[in-house]
Amino acid sequence: MSNEAKQKLVEATLRLAPVVPVVIIDDASKAVGMARALVAGGVPAIEVTLRTPAALDAVRAIAAEVEGAFVGVGTVLTARDLENAYKAGAKFAVSPGSAPRLLDAADDSELPLLPGAATSSEAMELLERGYRFQKFFPAVPAGGAKLIGAWASPLPQIRFCPTGGISLANATEFLSLPNVVCVGGSWLTPADKLAASDWAGIEALAREAATLAGKV
Repeated sequence: MSNEAKQKLVEATLRLAPVVPVVIIDDASKAVGMARALVAGGVPAIEVTLRTPAALDAVRAIAAEVEGAFVGVGTVLTARDLENAYKAGAKFAVSPGSAPRLLDAADDSELPLLPGAATSSEAMELLERGYRFQKFFPAVPAGGAKLIGAWASPLPQIRFCPTGGISLANATEFLSLPNVVCVGGSWLTPADKLAASDWAGIEALAREAATLAGKV
């Protein structure tokens, strides 16, 4: 698959909802209930981060059992991470940065990658490699909405998914920018609700997040 074709898949995924949940999951048995709650709430694109040993099992379960979910793998750092994500059934991968070896591996992979940039130079380097859709990370510590908003004029070809420090309180500040397609956030799947299997609570958070696009 060409990189342009993969970019179109990334775009379609990012446009499914204004928020992509960034999930840290310790117990893979919670994955299906969590994902069903998110999908029911109108937030079908789900990024499960490779920050726990349960992550890939969670992705496998969601990919196999949750209709309507577009599950991806986050915190992808290496070619092996990318391969493992693809084998687990992920539909997209997300990286906090853009290491050259990872980008080389992504060129040869069928799995679409959303690489990360925190500076205009990094964004330009990714654009040279055909990445029109990028993750802006860590969004708030790196300069927030003012920084990414300043990139809209000189870098109009790029659309971003800001992640890192984003919450319900500041999401619309980013979503109102012309170069932001969606945001990523961990507030939709808090650890206490996951531990308690509070699927109704997670669905309510997802429904609230799904309405954010109409508020900008």
